[in-house]
Amino acid sequence: MSELPIVVLPVGSDDDALDASLAALDAGTAPSTRVWLADNASAGPRAGAIIERWLARTRLHADYSRRPRRVSELDHLDEVLSACGGADVAVLAPDALPLPGWLARMAGCLAADGSVATVTAWSNAGEAVAWPEIGECCPLPGDPARVARAAAGMPAGSPELPAAVGHAVVLRGAALQKARGLDVDSFGSWYAGLTDLSLRLAGLGWRNVLCTSAFVARPAEGVPVDGDMERLGARWPDWHARLAGFLMEDPLRGARTRLAELVEETGPPDPQADLFAESAS
Repeated sequence: MSELPIVVLPVGSDDDALDASLAALDAGTAPSTRVWLADNASAGPRAGAIIERWLARTRLHADYSRRPRRVSELDHLDEVLSACGGADVAVLAPDALPLPGWLARMAGCLAADGSVATVTAWSNAGEAVAWPEIGECCPLPGDPARVARAAAGMPAGSPELPAAVGHAVVLRGAALQKARGLDVDSFGSWYAGLTDLSLRLAGLGWRNVLCTSAFVARPAEGVPVDGDMERLGARWPDWHARLAGFLMEDPLRGARTRLAELVEETGPPDPQADLFAESAS
């Protein structure tokens, strides 16, 4: 596989969520992966200390930036994506908890089909890609490692989505440039801006898909800022009906059921693996 996408993690104001997200990112992502912690003037002193400690010990190739003053969430992400210069980028929510193998599998979906512009992972709080129940904000997985191993066994597939979902999405850099980036003049939130981007990409012939073998947990769903959904509905009058139809028809039911079956079938990890790791260290 070619070089993995750049991972962008916006730094939020919840220090505990940041700490948990950084730990999950480190544990679930291949060493030397490029990571950008992008701070929209949100981190306080405790968050700054968390970031400093994490940067000192992480195995990832990580950088940190902080804006001098806060702008809208979408303005900030547009700046970050523009600075990536057309590279493929994986954007995580500030409180995302990526499970092991997430990025390599999502990048594999992107590489396997040149018509794919966005790749979204399963999530307990993923709306159209929520697991185990579609459209629900489900509890965090009780055994994340087990869910990750089960997801790795999912049949290859990249089913179509009505739009990408903001807990974890890989964006094809070339497609983003073709669509001329995010519409920061119309929207303020990543929630609405990503939906609008997905619909514009679909109109240009690109696909928005689910990576059935990747899972990124999140304690809560993303939310739009005031006025964003009205503006989204005005631009895309059929969007709410399309999303409602997807949720009711649930074309992902088979994949969701298969993942649940694999979780049930998946046993504990091989204890020998830990022994070998200890003897090699």
